Amino acid sequence: MASPLVAGLSVAAAALTARGAIVAYNAWLTAPRAAKAFYKGGFEAVMTKREASLILGVREAAKPDKIKAAHRKIMIANHPDAGGNDFMASKINEAKELLLGKGKGPMK
Repeated sequence: MASPLVAGLSVAAAALTARGAIVAYNAWLTAPRAAKAFYKGGFEAVMTKREASLILGVREAAKPDKIKAAHRKIMIANHPDAGGNDFMASKINEAKELLLGKGKGPMK
């Protein structure tokens, strides 16, 4: 009597696990490119344009309006008044200033 019950529960658990895996895979496929290409690394000693563009999720030669829109979107999520981190907010601001040409970049 217990064998059919155990077998049924095993099949149900396998089906739920497979369904969860399929749902997660579909969510990964439809995720924005920026979520897939997460930058795995720390900050460099002196911020470069490459690092600034990775932080904001824009191209190095992006137009100022795209840079400002990306900065605003990221700052809304990471602002210190909204539970964000002061260090991250300063790095996001530094990235915006560097890409707009107002910040201190690496010496060439």
